[in-house]
Amino acid sequence: MREIAVVTVARSDFGIYLPLLRAVRAHPDLCLRILVSGMHLSPEFGLTVQEIEKAGFEVFERIESLVSSDTPAAVAKSIGLGIQGFAQVFSRYRPDILVLLGDRFDMLPAGLAILPFHVPVAHIHGGEATEGSIDEAIRHCLTKLSHLHFASTDYYARRVIQLGEEPWRVTVSGALGLDAIREAKLENPTDVAERFGFSLESPMALITFHSVTLEHEQTERHFSALLDALDLPGLQCLFTYPNADTSGREIIQQIDRFCARRKSSKAVVSAGPQGYLSLLNTVSVMVGNSSSGIIEAASFKLPVVNIGRRQRGRVHAENVLDCGEDTREIKAALTRALDSAFRAGLAKLSNPYGDGHAAERIVERLASVPLDDTLLFKRFHELDETTNAARS
Repeated sequence: MREIAVVTVARSDFGIYLPLLRAVRAHPDLCLRILVSGMHLSPEFGLTVQEIEKAGFEVFERIESLVSSDTPAAVAKSIGLGIQGFAQVFSRYRPDILVLLGDRFDMLPAGLAILPFHVPVAHIHGGEATEGSIDEAIRHCLTKLSHLHFASTDYYARRVIQLGEEPWRVTVSGALGLDAIREAKLENPTDVAERFGFSLESPMALITFHSVTLEHEQTERHFSALLDALDLPGLQCLFTYPNADTSGREIIQQIDRFCARRKSSKAVVSAGPQGYLSLLNTVSVMVGNSSSGIIEAASFKLPVVNIGRRQRGRVHAENVLDCGEDTREIKAALTRALDSAFRAGLAKLSNPYGDGHAAERIVERLASVPLDDTLLFKRFHELDETTNAARS
């Protein structure tokens, strides 16, 4: 039986992984191993490893890595601790394939630590762009460390090939987040409103904002401008806590202060995978700079105000309104997003990230790809400079 080890480091990737984890576990020729690290193991960020266990999955290994600080030095130290921790795991356990997702700094250590052990790596969501964060470099680094690639769109698949990866290694799977939506048992809006403490009689904004790590010194100013823009009559606000990025704790402090003085605003450390999707299905608008606003929100035809540079470069549907970081721009975009005519215009919106069957394509490839030298020994794939087309 082929052992597939999946690394999860945060509530965000676990929610995306869920359909894949179920599919791997259900496959007769595959054995699932879950390696947990990063924010999952931090009480400050909700100790979300418990959500993995509540979902019925066994945690195979726990790798402590997160330093209790959000300075650049702390992030670098966390990467180092993660490499040491994963190295210890791989010295006693080697899966047949290691699966990584996305671009988090706490995902990178697993890819680096496995390199000397000659274990094939499969990477999900390569080829994408987030020009405002260090995630951009980490994502492309993970692409070069990996042997199989599962891209969410044709455009991103071409990007992976442009990075020198051989086309046969790349599968256009679509985004797993759409599988999660298709499989989710969403709560009805009345129950969602009661659970999170807001009214369906007034507009509700779901706010998920993360530090723009390439300009983290501006975090306080950026988030203060967002908070000022939320001063609209009758607007209710529900904040989710940010990731453990540089200056992320500054955002948490501002959220707590804002909610303490504004009765119509609340915050949750983690809504959980099903709870978060149920919120996307219920609220009036999403505000911030999260990838969920780019990828998943379109499936709910939910208006999204995407702020600043963090997600710049990503493909998105017409429900996303891009704006700058100043209060006036954010308020103008938010006002437009809340306009009933704008929401009505999204009725026929199509999500560019696939059909909700990514897990099937990924599992089929993980189960069938030969685990031989052809997979492990990578060749740099050259592009024809005159046509920019891949050579056969």
